[in-house]
Amino acid sequence: MNIALWTVAGLLAVAYVAGGGGKVILSKERIRAAGGHSAGWTEDFSPGAIKAIGALEVLGGLGLVLPALVGVAPELVPLAALGLAMIMVGAAITRISRREWKLMAVDLTYLALIAFVLWGRLGPEAFVA
Repeated sequence: MNIALWTVAGLLAVAYVAGGGGKVILSKERIRAAGGHSAGWTEDFSPGAIKAIGALEVLGGLGLVLPALVGVAPELVPLAALGLAMIMVGAAITRISRREWKLMAVDLTYLALIAFVLWGRLGPEAFVA
């Protein structure tokens, strides 16, 4: 179970650091151009809001693995997972408002993986401080 949790958390960390980093670094227009149809959501947010979402994704992604890796405050891992879950709920709500049902399936998949990490790190494989 611990290996599965580390694997999922690691993959999510890479995805969120890369995706969030792109949102922080790239302009709104470049994100829209690079993402095509799946980046239509950018129309609903200001450039500052997109950068804030990206920064939160980077922090959440790092928070899924770094505290446990370095052994400093590993109890922050489930809090990072909770924060990312809240971001994905917001993403799903945005997809619903835009009627992007197929794209919402991706958001819900991420949410399910995050929920697995959250459950595992709060329950059977919790990091004990």
